[in-house]
Amino acid sequence: MTIKVIIVDDQAMVRAGFAALLAAQSDIDVVGEAPDGREGVAVSRRTHPDVVLMDVRMPEMDGLEAARQLLDPPRGVIHRPKVLMLTTFDVDDYVYEALRAGASGFLLKDAPPADLISAVRVVAAGEALLAPSVTRRLIADFARQRPAPRRDGPAARRGGLTPRETEVLELIARGLSNQEIAESLVLAEQTVKTHIGRVLAKLGLRDRAQAVIFAYESGLVMPGH
Repeated sequence: MTIKVIIVDDQAMVRAGFAALLAAQSDIDVVGEAPDGREGVAVSRRTHPDVVLMDVRMPEMDGLEAARQLLDPPRGVIHRPKVLMLTTFDVDDYVYEALRAGASGFLLKDAPPADLISAVRVVAAGEALLAPSVTRRLIADFARQRPAPRRDGPAARRGGLTPRETEVLELIARGLSNQEIAESLVLAEQTVKTHIGRVLAKLGLRDRAQAVIFAYESGLVMPGH
């Protein structure tokens, strides 16, 4: 199946470079571009892409607000693309909020071309792009700045998980891949996938990105530990 992508970035050279790279892949089709978040939302609503590559900092409307509008659309708008945030910096305060809004992850703009292509495929498949250590550091940095968990907040919801599911959630939050979780818990990788599916369903989370944030906000994982 062909993955439909749009590129939203205020730098024309970046858009052109990414478009040329992705369009050269037999399974990826670049169906639109936009120079700012406002137009990006309009192009997405018109073309219904599978993945939106969204720059964080742009004029008119930044990537965070555009991601919110795409991931929490108004009544009557059914299409919700996967959103992959693009940033120039290792740690960007917008990225944490974008993940909380439902973005599937983020990628540094200077990442190798192969990483960009892989990221589009990973996100299109429904996975969150959370493997790089820089992502773990970013989430830990912002979790450290957040207030202590409320008694009626995420920690209370976590009580519905089994001990094994709680273990799996903790390892997701520490940035481990399915294979690494399987090795750590001496489980089959398919079993790990089943546990992850149950964790997401029980907690009402969309993907691994939200699971990581939930683990920090509920106090299951403490930054720096």
